[in-house]
Amino acid sequence: MKKILLIAFIFFHAVNIFSQTNLPADKHATAETINLYNNLKKNLDKGVMLGHQDDLAYGVGWKYEKGRSDIKDVTGDYPAVMGFELGRIELDHPVNLDSVPFDKMRMFIKDAYKHGSVITISWHLNNPLTGKTAWDPAPGTVASVLPNGEKNNLYNSWLDKVAAFFLSLKDDNGKYIPIIFRPFHELNGSWFWWGGKNCTPDEIKQLYQYTEKYLRYTKNVHNLLYAYNTDKFYSANEFLERFPGDEFTDVLGFDIYQRGNNQEFMNEANNMLTTLDSIADVHNKIPALTEFGYAKLPDSTWWTNVLLPVLKNHRVSYALAWRNAGAKQNDDTEYYVPYKNSSSANDFIKFCNDEKILLQKDAAKEKLYKKNS
Repeated sequence: MKKILLIAFIFFHAVNIFSQTNLPADKHATAETINLYNNLKKNLDKGVMLGHQDDLAYGVGWKYEKGRSDIKDVTGDYPAVMGFELGRIELDHPVNLDSVPFDKMRMFIKDAYKHGSVITISWHLNNPLTGKTAWDPAPGTVASVLPNGEKNNLYNSWLDKVAAFFLSLKDDNGKYIPIIFRPFHELNGSWFWWGGKNCTPDEIKQLYQYTEKYLRYTKNVHNLLYAYNTDKFYSANEFLERFPGDEFTDVLGFDIYQRGNNQEFMNEANNMLTTLDSIADVHNKIPALTEFGYAKLPDSTWWTNVLLPVLKNHRVSYALAWRNAGAKQNDDTEYYVPYKNSSSANDFIKFCNDEKILLQKDAAKEKLYKKNS
């Protein structure tokens, strides 16, 4: 009888432990990846982690200066989320489509992870059917890379290179660094070969599922959380039209850039985030603003008067600002977060000092890669 009671105690204790830990889409994910997944969920009410694309690589007026960041120059701290890009890795180029060397990218990712930031990676992969860029929206491309398609073998070879990169991301102890991977972003728009009218909803679902299965089961990549993100959308049905399923996603988000007036942006962002709040709750996913920006920030108080009120209305894990590309060939300057002494720098400091906004030091305190009770 005592033996039966002991077995029963062990069984229910094990069930209790398991119930306290939710697993991501990849049920074989590394411990650190599982911890990140659970901690991002637990921390939703603590604030929004601010992110920035290519933050450590370059900024306005500088490039590859060790330890430098436009956000740090202005605020004294780094962003809590670092975004990077894999485009051109499929072609064996030493640098990505934004001219960042992949070797440097590995170092930036390792540094960001070591200091507690979250890493997210996008992939503007070339069109495998035409050989042109991701912005060549040739119909039939998605079908061509699916099983039995004429470019399936080529696409598999590209996935092999992506897998090798993810598996090369290790910390000082040899453990894999968790990454939020967002393939086929803005997939409801028609500017990329994988989006909108260039394929059917079923085809992009199949491509998303195929890609993830290949990385997970064929290449044994288990340090990824997967983000599904659209461009702007106007209903839950539109957002979910190309959704590959709960078993293939961990993060739900969308990309939005301000191109009109402030009120129009606030209305659109609030409406979409309200819908995202509901969908993420129903599907038990992590909601995020996967890309945002206002080019050159013409409103010097945009951060506190426009973006902050929107974010305060919603549960958002992180918000990733797009890159500060700096000088362009036409004597223009491209940036989406302030740089030192720029017109919105002071307002950005106020924005980042708000309790709702979390930077790297805030993220580090949460020990996102550790199992927290």
